[in-house]
Amino acid sequence: MKQNETLLNIPETELLLEDMLGDEHIGTSYDTPLRPNAFDMGDTEKIKLIAYHFREIMQTLGLDLTDDSLKGTPGRVAKMYVKEIFSGLDPANKPKISLFENKYRYSQMLVEKNIILYSNCEHHFVPIVGKAHIAYISSGKVIGLSKLNRIVQYYAQRPQVQERLTIQIANELKQVLQTEDVVVVIDATHLCVSSRGIKDVNSSTVTAEYSGVFLDQARKEEFLNYLK
Repeated sequence: MKQNETLLNIPETELLLEDMLGDEHIGTSYDTPLRPNAFDMGDTEKIKLIAYHFREIMQTLGLDLTDDSLKGTPGRVAKMYVKEIFSGLDPANKPKISLFENKYRYSQMLVEKNIILYSNCEHHFVPIVGKAHIAYISSGKVIGLSKLNRIVQYYAQRPQVQERLTIQIANELKQVLQTEDVVVVIDATHLCVSSRGIKDVNSSTVTAEYSGVFLDQARKEEFLNYLK
């Protein structure tokens, strides 16, 4: 009861300011903001704790958790959070990448486009849905095509802002591929825009990170032509 009373005493102006900052799309850093002890707790314990708190949320909303349709929801949501849609928070889930010699001596850009992307807005915890387009030029090593998808998936499966997600994917590719010649473009719809607030169902957000030779206008246009 004391904890609930403390929460209810939070000034309304403070809550309004926090909400406004989220709507203004405030970003922080290249790295996802995590506490130093973020992984002291195991997945099983996290699932139990999230289920408890989500049950409290549902009860606060007035839902009857004795109903057959609802009573398993807290556990399902908790498992989904930890094992699926936010699994990219845990470094243990980072995809293992193997590089191979570029025996074909292929020296042009390799483009992987229309990679389906599901993430969640860190300001409202609602989905971001879109596509990622990636290109790189080999520095002597190549990567399995599916690993490009897995890198996108890993960084998408965490609370995100699209700008950070784009940079994180690009930085990871540069490190893994040992080259600066990387480009990442993301075109996505944010449900925090389309399903709430302004409720604009037609707009999408495009972000891009160009580096290495892709900073050259001719190379940039060549890549964009592939996307057409």
